[in-house]
Amino acid sequence: MPDSGVTPTPRGKFFHGLWEWKPARLPGVPVILAIESSCDETAVALVRGEAGAAAVVLAAVVSSQIELHREFGGVVPELASRNHSLHLRPLIEQALRQAGVSVGGIDAFAATSGPGLASSLLIGSTAAKALACATRRPFLAINHLEGHLLSPFVGETRVPPHLGLIVSGGHTLLLEVSGAGRYRKLGGTRDDAAGEAFDKVGKMLGLPYPGGPEIERVAHTGNPAAYAFPRSMLHDPHLDFSFSGLKTAVLYTLQRVTGKLPVADLAASFQQAVIEILVGKTLKAARCTGCRIVALSGGVSINQALRAAFKQACEQAGLELVVAAPWLCTDNAAMIAFAALLRHLAGEQSPLDGDIHPHLPLV
Repeated sequence: MPDSGVTPTPRGKFFHGLWEWKPARLPGVPVILAIESSCDETAVALVRGEAGAAAVVLAAVVSSQIELHREFGGVVPELASRNHSLHLRPLIEQALRQAGVSVGGIDAFAATSGPGLASSLLIGSTAAKALACATRRPFLAINHLEGHLLSPFVGETRVPPHLGLIVSGGHTLLLEVSGAGRYRKLGGTRDDAAGEAFDKVGKMLGLPYPGGPEIERVAHTGNPAAYAFPRSMLHDPHLDFSFSGLKTAVLYTLQRVTGKLPVADLAASFQQAVIEILVGKTLKAARCTGCRIVALSGGVSINQALRAAFKQACEQAGLELVVAAPWLCTDNAAMIAFAALLRHLAGEQSPLDGDIHPHLPLV
């Protein structure tokens, strides 16, 4: 039975068996369970924390669908949602066992509400709301981009003022962060996001899906100066990004190549162009805002060449660089749970009749 004073009445097969584990809780310290299902990763995590103390990730589990979608060269929404439904309950049970917590020992439930695929978002959001109803606990709808933005600070309960760059498959976003929940957009992508450009160029080069990790792999043996690809809008006064022209430049270059395709040189040159655009725009934003901390997040930020370039540039500029751990860069529920914890500690909650938002902006 739960130790919270509330005696829930679980109904239906979904809840059967989730009440069996004894809650390993600290008195007065909230525990958040979060679900991430915005695209093709099913993830569940539990985070515990209180104001003024370090947050602790009690459990974080992910079921990847990359192999399922690889043969199609991209994510198939119906296939993704079907597999979310298949794997979500076992993942919840696994996460509860790892954390040593029962459903009745959870103080709030959270789920990604957008942006993402509507059919995928609905699976996680509906499950989290159902658990919140069954336990009479609060529900928190979390923006997927906020999860990425705050991921470099998972383990803390205070987010310092900083400049945040999110570089993921669908988003390239620069934000000035005053604290948790206080964001100002400085720049974003006008067409293709950096991660999207990586995947499309990877496909052009005949590399497997997803293209980002594959381009990084083959670029190790390539010459980054072999092709003079454009650094789109790098020297423009605004802080927006554009990678469509770069992608097109790669396509035109491929059409002129004769003989064996120099995949490594093309990948290295493309990757270098993306890196210079991201680093250059971010440092310009740091100068404009006076921010002394730069935080890098999102799936593309796993790229080791990108991390090395940011490290060198920030050291030369006298800036502190904070980068999310690799496992927190791809889609995961720990970053969603962390964002939810900060909002829970601030006394926030979301209505149970709220809808998902596939095109939800962060600001």
